[in-house]
Amino acid sequence: MDIPATTIESWEARYGTPVRWTHIQPVTPDNYAIIRGSQRDGRAHDITLYIAADGRIAVIAKPVYPPGMFRAPSGGLTPGESLEAGASREAYEETGLRIRLASYLLRVDVTFVEDTRRIDWCTHVFSASAIDQKIAPVDHHEIREARWALPSEFAAFGRMMRLTSHGGLHYRAALHEQVAAVHPLFLQYQSANP
Repeated sequence: MDIPATTIESWEARYGTPVRWTHIQPVTPDNYAIIRGSQRDGRAHDITLYIAADGRIAVIAKPVYPPGMFRAPSGGLTPGESLEAGASREAYEETGLRIRLASYLLRVDVTFVEDTRRIDWCTHVFSASAIDQKIAPVDHHEIREARWALPSEFAAFGRMMRLTSHGGLHYRAALHEQVAAVHPLFLQYQSANP
């Protein structure tokens, strides 16, 4: 399911115009199969959430991640689901948090490439605030662990992601770096620690 341009325009009207970024990410045949398998109902997007509370960001670890590697939660909208409903559902499933969307930070057009095959994908990154602070995944099948992280921890998460052979994680590391350039919490941390 591609998200119609008119829907994206309505998101921009409510949450601001995001920074646009284009990225090409090489992936292995196994990575390609995983991404292709996530395309139920023709899905070609994800909503990634940088949920903040008290100077920290909510992060998740999937069961296959090595200890210490985390990333921002994400997931897709189901057909007919609003941004707010889908973001709230994904945040709750992956972190146990109730959220309030704040701003539309980044829109990424990424192409995952494996030999001659390609998948065009769009990541929509939103900042959000946590309404509550007790963090614990609800969907234990998809998420092994959720916790709060300081902005300073994201560089280490990215290094760990790049040590794997998983192109999707390399993309997530690059995405963290792009978000750090536009998210107020990361910018505040960077200005305090030049």
